[in-house]
Amino acid sequence: MNDLRFRLADDTDLAAVAHLRDKAAHWMLAQGVADQWRPGELGEDHFRRIMQSGEVWLAEAAGHVVGAWELWWEDDDAWGSQPPTAGYIHRLMVAHGSVPPGTGRKLLQVAERRVAEAGRLLVRLDCLATNERLNAYYLNAGYRVVGCKEGKPQPGGMPKSFTLLEKPVGG
Repeated sequence: MNDLRFRLADDTDLAAVAHLRDKAAHWMLAQGVADQWRPGELGEDHFRRIMQSGEVWLAEAAGHVVGAWELWWEDDDAWGSQPPTAGYIHRLMVAHGSVPPGTGRKLLQVAERRVAEAGRLLVRLDCLATNERLNAYYLNAGYRVVGCKEGKPQPGGMPKSFTLLEKPVGG
């Protein structure tokens, strides 16, 4: 997918991002990942709140949103109070079935580059501890496990346990 374009989302993109998130949740369920995302649990209001303190990025191809991610500048729920040395990636998602293999990795690289351009030295993310496939995906992308967060609050759901991963991107 050579024609991917990346840009910050704005209010006019909220419905598309929420729809993409629901499609990704349906895909996870079809893959047997029942304890990660649920369709309908995050709507436009969630992404609007993220845009107030962080960033929501879109990947577009042929005029359609085919991927997105959230970029936060702090994440106290998972990482506690930290010095401003990292960017935190959340909800990396692609339109499965509409994009070629490797598109998610491309989005991840763009997110990592954005963190480095902001002068941060690390990219951090958390991954549901029981999702072995996703944990392996991030390990293969150069992240390393640095801890576990038990009982992290979830928007619209029960607290869950997460693997904490990070990757150096600057310095």
